[in-house]
Amino acid sequence: MKLRELAHSRTGDKGNTSNISLIAFDPKHFEHLRTHVTEARVKAHFHELVQGEVVRYEMPNIGALNFVLLHALGGGVTSSLALDAHGKSLSSALLDLDIPEPTL
Repeated sequence: MKLRELAHSRTGDKGNTSNISLIAFDPKHFEHLRTHVTEARVKAHFHELVQGEVVRYEMPNIGALNFVLLHALGGGVTSSLALDAHGKSLSSALLDLDIPEPTL
C-alpha cells in the first residue's frame, strides 16, 4: 500500500536542508508508520537527492514523524538551479513510498 493511504505530509526548508513531516490520519497507525518509515527507508527512497544523513524525530502524542534531510536541496534555495528549489514536492514523493498494510 502507499504511505498516502495512512498519512499526510508537509515540507519545509532551510538552506540545503529539507524537513518532511509525516502525520498519521488515525493515531492507531502511528506505531505502524514508526516501524516501516525509518531513516534508512527515507534515505533510500530519496537516494538520488539526499547527499547527507536523514534524521527522524518522533512525536507520538500527535501521531507524527519528522524527517530532516541534510544536503538535500542541491545547495539550497538561493544557490540551486533546481526546479523545485524549496523541495515542496518531497512530501508527495514520500507519500508514494510502499509500506505493508497494517494488521489492525
